[in-house]
Amino acid sequence: MAKVKIIEVHEGIFAENDRIAEETRRKLGEQKTFMINLMASPGSGKTTTLLRTFEALRDDYAIGIMEADIDMAIDAERMQKAGARTIQVHTGGNCAMDADMTKQALEEFPTEDLDLLVLENVGNLVCPAETDTGATVNVEILSVPEGDDKPLKYPLMFQVCDVVLINKIDTREYFPFDDEAVVKRIKALNPNAEIFFISAKTGEGFDAWTDWLRNALESYTGKPSGRNHIQ
Repeated sequence: MAKVKIIEVHEGIFAENDRIAEETRRKLGEQKTFMINLMASPGSGKTTTLLRTFEALRDDYAIGIMEADIDMAIDAERMQKAGARTIQVHTGGNCAMDADMTKQALEEFPTEDLDLLVLENVGNLVCPAETDTGATVNVEILSVPEGDDKPLKYPLMFQVCDVVLINKIDTREYFPFDDEAVVKRIKALNPNAEIFFISAKTGEGFDAWTDWLRNALESYTGKPSGRNHIQ
C-alpha cells in the first residue's frame, strides 16, 4: 500500500497579503501618512461619519479619501462635493479590499503630501475584517439600530479594530440598545479598543473622536495640527 503523501505548509493563506500590507504600512510610515481602514455594515453611517470627520479636520490636515465599492461612485461623489480629494475603487465584485487591491489604488492616488488617508471599505462585517490592507489603524462603525449584540455575532471585526464608533446615538429612544453591554462585549474581545459614542447626524460625541484622531495624527506625523490643507 502506497504511503500517504504529506505536504508541509509553512505559510498561511494570507501570507502574501500580509507581506504586501506590511510593505504599504512601511511606505506610508516613511512619508508620515496615517491611514485608516474604515469598516461597517451598509447603512451604519460610514460616509456621513467620514464627511463630518473630514469637515472637522480639513483646515488642519491634508486628507485623502479612497471609496471602495462593488459598483457605482455615489459615496465618492459626496466626498468630492464636500471638497475632499477622492478616488473611487471598484472591487470587481469582491466583498472587501485586500492588501494588493489597496496597493493598486495607491499607485493611482498619490499620498506623499497627505497627513491622513481614509479607506472607506466595502460595507459588511465579515470580509473586511479578514484581510490586512496595510492601514495604520482599523476603525469600525456600529450603529444603534444594528443592535448591541453584533460583537457576539461578528467577533473578528471587533478583535481587529483599534477604534469602535457607536453611531446614531440620536436614535436610542427608538431602538433597544444597551451601552454598558456593548462596551463589555467589545472589551472582552479587544481590551485595548477605543470606544466612542457618536451621532454623525447631530455631531453629539464627535469632539471626543476627533480629539483622539488629532492626537494620533500628531503622534504619528510628529507635527501638531495646523499644516495647510491640500486638495
